[in-house]
Amino acid sequence: MILATSDSIEGREITQTIGIVRGNAARARGLGYDITAGFRNIFGGAVPEYSKLMTETRDEATAQMIRNAEQAGADGIVAVRYMTSMIATGVSEILAFGTAVKLR
Repeated sequence: MILATSDSIEGREITQTIGIVRGNAARARGLGYDITAGFRNIFGGAVPEYSKLMTETRDEATAQMIRNAEQAGADGIVAVRYMTSMIATGVSEILAFGTAVKLR
């Protein structure tokens, strides 16, 4: 599966637009994350615990989007975008979406 944030894929021709595909994942941070992040907040610096959590969530949403595109018979997904929202205190959702296409 070829993913692109652009509307086309260099060297390939889009022969059919299948439609919008998406994947979403939500994760809650845990007490361990909050304690560690709280110390980092006091002393400053990056918070790799939250970065790891969001990376895993984004990867899950992307994998779900790809599965949806494969089930629809797509070879690629163009115009890939990500949106993040907080759906409850301590719970974030990442939505991955794009346009599934057939390529030549």
